[in-house]
Amino acid sequence: MSLKKMAKLFKKKINMRISRIMLLCSILICASCKTETKKEKEMVQDVKTEVKAPSFKYWTWITADPAKSESEYTTEFKKYKENGIDAVLINTLTDPEVLKKLTPLAKKEGLEVHAWMFTMNRPGDEVALQHPEWYAVSKEGKSCYDTRPYVDYYQWLCPTRKESRNHILGLVENLAKVEGITSVHLDYIRYSDIFLPIGLLPKYNLVQDEELPEFDFCYCEVCLQTFEKEHHKNPKDVKNTAIDMEWKQFRLNQIKRVVDEAYEIVHKYDKKLTAAVFPYPEMADHMVRQRWDKWNIDEVLPMIYHNFYNEEVDWIGYATDQGVKDLEGRETKLHTGVYLPPMSAEDVSEAIRLAKENGASGISFFDGNALTEEQFKAIKASKK
Repeated sequence: MSLKKMAKLFKKKINMRISRIMLLCSILICASCKTETKKEKEMVQDVKTEVKAPSFKYWTWITADPAKSESEYTTEFKKYKENGIDAVLINTLTDPEVLKKLTPLAKKEGLEVHAWMFTMNRPGDEVALQHPEWYAVSKEGKSCYDTRPYVDYYQWLCPTRKESRNHILGLVENLAKVEGITSVHLDYIRYSDIFLPIGLLPKYNLVQDEELPEFDFCYCEVCLQTFEKEHHKNPKDVKNTAIDMEWKQFRLNQIKRVVDEAYEIVHKYDKKLTAAVFPYPEMADHMVRQRWDKWNIDEVLPMIYHNFYNEEVDWIGYATDQGVKDLEGRETKLHTGVYLPPMSAEDVSEAIRLAKENGASGISFFDGNALTEEQFKAIKASKK
């Protein structure tokens, strides 16, 4: 082979090696760029998430008023936002059309919107009233369809009966479909009060030292048959149902089932599930057959209405701490709920401090229309 041919061949091999090296470098550079781009995206996403959700959220419950105009609602929502409120829980009597009208108005002013609904207690429900068999029955054998415990708007449905449960879950789904809401918010997600808060007993001229049969629910045929199939006994044959733990747990499980099924529904529409609950789990268990620390739920708003229980403001901290501890190990967030009418601005400031110091993720005020200028100032000042 001539020297000229050998030089040409050598040059060709060198060029091939250079090409391979350049290709390898290009691959490494691209991979590095993708890694950096991914990291940058993750950093941006983290910032977005951080900005989106306040570290301590302020809520208020309100009820839709058909007499209010859109401009009046805009003024109301603007006032909430300017004074430190982050989220509104709106009761539209489970009407998704009303919710569709109000949601963009509230969101435009920078507020989260949560669809607040009456769940097991369905006063004036036109569909349910066509089905008397759907209603909860007391130990006395009286139905909430025509005999209401305590007050006339207590019209409780049975959580065990498939038809009544599906009716409620259908209402949940209709609200979950509304674009722009953050959560469906379950209220009255329990049985009727077996015990009233002690501060309310004089109002009804009642003494409740034991479980009274007229306030003990539900003893409908479906509940009795379902329980008997599982436990081989009828609660009506038990001498003291107050100490029958299986019967009590059965009812706790019926409410949990409604919540857990609602959770699956709302998450299908990329919404959260929230609920108004009694002050802390053990208390809720005792008073209304509600054990909310066992539920599949995103956030709970315990109604820590201290004056209902003849307690002082510091009880808000105690009850918040109890609930937070009972939720340890779960992803559920707790937001302390307070009742405004008897509270001074100083009390509101103290309630906020107690909620924060005892681990709450936020605080909610019942209700928006009751907020005074002084209370607004206290809320706004606490956010600085």
